Amino acid sequence: MLNSISNLLKNDFPKASESKEHIKEVYKSDPRPWVVGYSGGKDSTVVIQLVFDALSELPPEELHKKVYVISSDTLVETPLIIQSINTTLRRIQTKALEMGLPIETHKVKPAPDQSFWAKIIGKGYPSPNQKFRWCTDRLKIDPANQFILDKVSKFGEVIMVLGVRDNESATRANVMKSHSVEGKTLMKHSTLSNAYVYAPIRSFETNDVWDYLLSVPSPWGDDNHALNKLYQDSSSGECPLVVDKSVKESAGSCGNSRFGCWVCTVVNEDKALNGFIESGEDWMRPLLEFRNWLAGIRDDRDRRMKYRMNGQMYFNEVRIEAIEDKEYVIIPKKGSRRKELINLEEYTIVEKSNLKQYIKENNIDLGASGDLKLLVRNEEDKLEQLGLGPFTLETRQEILEKLLITQRDLKHPDDPNFELIREDELRVIRRFWLEAGEFEDNLPEIFKNVMGYELDWEFDDRPLFDNEQISDLELLAQEKNIDFKLLKKLILTEKKYSGYKVRRGLMNELDKALTQDYLHL
Repeated sequence: MLNSISNLLKNDFPKASESKEHIKEVYKSDPRPWVVGYSGGKDSTVVIQLVFDALSELPPEELHKKVYVISSDTLVETPLIIQSINTTLRRIQTKALEMGLPIETHKVKPAPDQSFWAKIIGKGYPSPNQKFRWCTDRLKIDPANQFILDKVSKFGEVIMVLGVRDNESATRANVMKSHSVEGKTLMKHSTLSNAYVYAPIRSFETNDVWDYLLSVPSPWGDDNHALNKLYQDSSSGECPLVVDKSVKESAGSCGNSRFGCWVCTVVNEDKALNGFIESGEDWMRPLLEFRNWLAGIRDDRDRRMKYRMNGQMYFNEVRIEAIEDKEYVIIPKKGSRRKELINLEEYTIVEKSNLKQYIKENNIDLGASGDLKLLVRNEEDKLEQLGLGPFTLETRQEILEKLLITQRDLKHPDDPNFELIREDELRVIRRFWLEAGEFEDNLPEIFKNVMGYELDWEFDDRPLFDNEQISDLELLAQEKNIDFKLLKKLILTEKKYSGYKVRRGLMNELDKALTQDYLHL
């Protein structure tokens, strides 16, 4: 601590000075371009500042290769943080151009059909949790890796420059050690061939990072003291730019970080949004309320289909407990769902061998909303529940409506047109719904009812049938004892391939539709 204070007084930072000189050496050593990851946090900020300062000290003739600064925009970033990141990227680019430095800034985003809302509202993915954290790959890793691969295809090899440190966590240190070669500066990227990783602040302690940032001015004019203020609340942490699936788990969730996604459901309590609200940003309260509602409905059986997206069914054994001469089904606590005890008498118990007949006789739609209160007795005389699949279409429509209401009523102090969901995402969601058999085409009407105006929807996305035709088709399916969802799936698959001379893949998709588990219990 005393050394740290002494260094501050003398404006002397041995680790930072050593790192900056090393950056110069590594930069000059080969023609491979650099890709520097920037998340808006302290570690990535100190790396970019050191790289910027190092390059500015080199003579122009030695600035022989590009340095790309990339930041991940998941499209659900905490509003104030993405605003800050946008400002910083713009300032870095402006200052680099002014100084003649070969630095380019870029934001990487998921494709519209891979976005958070496309997956949840469009496809019905349950919101992420610790066991099913599907968001990191799709929203952060894949877009960043695509940028890197583009540069690899152009230059042959690239070097990723990241703000990772050994003392962040034992897991992170072990991962870095496993990819290191003794005597070599660069680490091999675990999943991307021809990509290498350089960690110039690997030996830094947290104090080294803050000592440098709070004493050496940002070359592009940012206020590092404002960054430090974001970390004053103990709930604030780092949310790194993740570009390597092997460090995904060690990176953890960003739900407890000021630099994570505002809608993160991986953690039970979103300390990030709470921290901003407690700091006076009360306009963000509707975001927290929506996030809490979304987390709360994740494991609600009423809102989930009873088979997976591919039609596969599975069963979960339930625990029965006798309390005061009555038997109860134990529903364990999961995420925001509380532990429940439900009287066994409330359930219908069906032998697994009779399940198909029971569903048919009672005209049960396993893809519709509602808890069947149904238990299945298996061959070992144990009771099981139908496993849960995606959100039902009704629930997805409800999520969209609530999200649009939140967007419409949000009072962003600096951006009156701030969007929580973009138009290209809405178009993708509409297409997903139509492909899933939502012939009614409700999305344009939901949007108009909430927002008060219409978007210019594409003609090709319009539904195949009007409401009267859909009703006739459903009655015909009932008369012929054909599953209506299957019929819609087959019609849409045929439409998808219509007009092609070679309809490669058509038979495979028809076969997958016809062999879904729930059709052949």
